[in-house]
Amino acid sequence: MDDDVIALLRHYPQIYLACHVEHVRARSNAHSLSARDSSLLAHLDRERGTQAAELAQHMQVRPSTLSAALARLEGLGYIEREPDADDRRVQRLRLSALGETAMAESSVLDPQRAAALLACLAPAERERALEGLALLARAARQLNKETP
Repeated sequence: MDDDVIALLRHYPQIYLACHVEHVRARSNAHSLSARDSSLLAHLDRERGTQAAELAQHMQVRPSTLSAALARLEGLGYIEREPDADDRRVQRLRLSALGETAMAESSVLDPQRAAALLACLAPAERERALEGLALLARAARQLNKETP
């Protein structure tokens, strides 16, 4: 097996386990989020809009199921919709500032442990690490588009 693949398979679980916390999520929590709601928010971004169809495909849910969840999250102020710049019929979903807070506080990763992990790195290392994670996330989105 490729050494790069081995490195990813070895390193990712170490990061996950260092920052992971057990969550029992129900809609009765402070942000009224279920586990699926939290996962939906984690797949959205404040900067880059995502089409609902892409999100449904990636999350492996029916568009009608996703539509109901998105309407609820929008009602809570966690997501914002805006028309696509190229096709006004298409809506793009973005995480709102409130949604970003709710996502962070309901993440499977503990924000304090993630901050402590990043604090172990020198500023330049931290920047490189976060750029690398962003690149992997971008590749993951591309992979999901190509092979759902």
